[in-house]
Amino acid sequence: MKIYPTKFEEVKLIEPRVFEDSRGFFMESFNEQIFEKCGIKYGFIQDNHSLSCDAGVLRGLHYQLEPKAQTKLVRVISGAIFDVVVDIRKSSPTFGEWYGVVLSESNKRQLLVPKGFAHGFCTLISNTQVIYKVDEYYSPEYDRGIMWNDPKIGIEWPVSNPQLSVKDEKHPLLQDAEINFN
Repeated sequence: MKIYPTKFEEVKLIEPRVFEDSRGFFMESFNEQIFEKCGIKYGFIQDNHSLSCDAGVLRGLHYQLEPKAQTKLVRVISGAIFDVVVDIRKSSPTFGEWYGVVLSESNKRQLLVPKGFAHGFCTLISNTQVIYKVDEYYSPEYDRGIMWNDPKIGIEWPVSNPQLSVKDEKHPLLQDAEINFN
């Protein structure tokens, strides 16, 4: 397993070892001992799975407030996404900055999204399936979001008119969002 640094010290791009032959492939997508040796120590307690039927579906930017904030380990099992994190830690020198990477069924990469970062993704291929581990249960009362196209963040999404949920259409700009990360 290879761990790559990103723009943010806490956000990691993970590339598992993949063993391929004429039958297909095998890989360990998660191994607690290997992750801990690489300094990634989270107690993941739940797996989530989404299907987006069309290319251009955008989900995000989502986060949960403390004390129910979530760390996520995101990967694509079918299709491809442009995966994005935004630093929402108010005292961080990179507050409001973003990082994006393509995760796909073919590259098998994963993105570790720690607490203090909003997360979103846009599907690049129809019938894309995303699964992710979290270290805290979903909590509707702590669930928050930021407008996907906030001009001050300036994310360079691969679409200009994405398919959004009603909830995601109504998120505030970063400057107006409720945030309790320091």
